[in-house]
Amino acid sequence: MLYFPRHQLAADMADALSGKLLFSDAPNGLFLAALRRTGKTTFLKNDLLPTLERQAVQVVYVDLWSDQRRDPAQLIQAAIQEAMAQHRPAIEKLATRLGISKVGLGQWVQIDANPTDEGAASLPEALRLLIEAGGKPVALVIDEAQQAVTTEAGNTLMAALKSARDQLNTPDHIQLMVVMSGSDRDKLLRLVNGHAAPFYGSQVQQMPLLGKAFIEHIANLIEHQQPFRAPVNTDMLLEAFTAYGHRPQLFIEALGQATSPLATEDDRFEVRLLAYARARQRDVERDMASHYLGLEPLQQAVLWRMLELGEAFRPYNAESRAFYQRIIGKPVSAQQAQRALESLRERTPPLAWKSSRGEYAVEDAAMTKWFRALVDAGRWPPGDDE
Repeated sequence: MLYFPRHQLAADMADALSGKLLFSDAPNGLFLAALRRTGKTTFLKNDLLPTLERQAVQVVYVDLWSDQRRDPAQLIQAAIQEAMAQHRPAIEKLATRLGISKVGLGQWVQIDANPTDEGAASLPEALRLLIEAGGKPVALVIDEAQQAVTTEAGNTLMAALKSARDQLNTPDHIQLMVVMSGSDRDKLLRLVNGHAAPFYGSQVQQMPLLGKAFIEHIANLIEHQQPFRAPVNTDMLLEAFTAYGHRPQLFIEALGQATSPLATEDDRFEVRLLAYARARQRDVERDMASHYLGLEPLQQAVLWRMLELGEAFRPYNAESRAFYQRIIGKPVSAQQAQRALESLRERTPPLAWKSSRGEYAVEDAAMTKWFRALVDAGRWPPGDDE
């Protein structure tokens, strides 16, 4: 897989997290949203994390999609426990001095400082032990963080993490940096919007997509390895990359086909690549239209409302039920709406997502993008010809 470094973006984020950027709220938590497969995780692992480590920050990274059979809280616990294990002797000494025998991370994690003592530390105290034992700040980086709010344990741990941030940080001394990324902005907002949200008041930012600089890098590689293709038409490459949703893996795969010596077309590879991109875009749109048109009328109405309102979606209020009635032509009870929502969640692939607090969202953020494009073009709702 071709890797395009974004060192400056990583350096800017690291400075923001450490409180070096004026007017930045990042010391209270950096929340980043980006659609699936647009390079978010690659950036975190290959750019941001190494940058933080070079600045003498201990990084604790966890991907909440790495094992979807486990509760997100357990995955976060395990990542913190693994980081603590690297400093076990120092943590045992600190814990003994403080009279702590166990470290509470949602469930008890034994550190054997004094097994007969019933004393225990909270999550903020546990992270303080990690910071003091390592002698440097800690950055907790949680990828696909929206999964945390799908369980009660995950919500509880998020609230404890917010408390840890408040206790460990001061305006001029950041000891705990929190980075949470997600592939769906609407879902990630559940961590920051509403008084019940654990990080209420923070902002979700859209992570910058790969764009012109990435395309120019690709063009330079092509011209270097295959000089006969120079000059590469970067405008056409950028148009194709945009049609692929700024997803580098899909773009590179198509680029390989377009530049293959086995390609039978006589036109330039840029023309072939753009044709591939437009064809795939049509296929994706047809698939989404097919999923939508295959639903029962009430399911369509509920999904339509969810797509339209995003985070503001309230499935059972009077306005939503009036909307359903207008679409399907008959009254809809809250129970009927709930059954329709559950059926959307149970489909393969699922079309709806639910948090532990009973909030709903569209499962795939790409469907919202498709919906907005049709609305803007005056083509919603889709017909059988889509």
